[in-house]
Amino acid sequence: MHWRYNSSVVSQSHVEPFADLSAEPAVRGFLHFPTRENGDALVLTHGAGANCQSKLLLAIAEAFAEAGVTVLRCDLPFRQARPHGPPFPNSAERDREGLRRAVNAVRQRVPGRIFLGGHSYGGRQATMLLAGLQEDEVQQLGGLLLLSYPLHPPRKPTEMRTSHFPRLQTAALFVHGSRDPFGSVTEMTSALKLIPARTLLLEAEGVGHDLLSRKTAGNLPARIVETFTSFFA
Repeated sequence: MHWRYNSSVVSQSHVEPFADLSAEPAVRGFLHFPTRENGDALVLTHGAGANCQSKLLLAIAEAFAEAGVTVLRCDLPFRQARPHGPPFPNSAERDREGLRRAVNAVRQRVPGRIFLGGHSYGGRQATMLLAGLQEDEVQQLGGLLLLSYPLHPPRKPTEMRTSHFPRLQTAALFVHGSRDPFGSVTEMTSALKLIPARTLLLEAEGVGHDLLSRKTAGNLPARIVETFTSFFA
């Protein structure tokens, strides 16, 4: 299936608020409906200090929607519980369950592949969720999109967040800034060797953990979609 992103078009998708309150934790966010759907979908979530309205998530969601992908950008349960501040120390498991529920909610709406993505903390929780799933559940997901994976805390390179990597059986595209204090491109390249599934690292030159800058805002979303399309063809 071919996706095409047209960076000259401001928006080709329709966006609606979304909520699934049928079980706990609730799923809340926004659905991007492409003008021409290709049948695939992406669940996209945010980092520890943001929400699903972040500029990065908005730009990435719009780029994928313009390429024909239905996108749900959603708030993790910790962010639904309070509008500001980092995750609670004991909230990670609930956040992962929130991601599982978001994937299931989207699966009821599209016939094709479901991809799971996230920025920083959101991406880390996505990898931990998939590392703990049974094989049949893992096979139901098309792959992972990981934006600025927080490999280690800034200035603490020995505190690596990779213990679950050897259990990841899902193909993953990592997008990482060359100036990210949560891990260098060299460190990321080495860490990805721990993952038995297919991986690809897309470097965003000259940017940090937030990925977007005046220089990259216009072309990085397009690069991500194009690389994603090729990797998951």
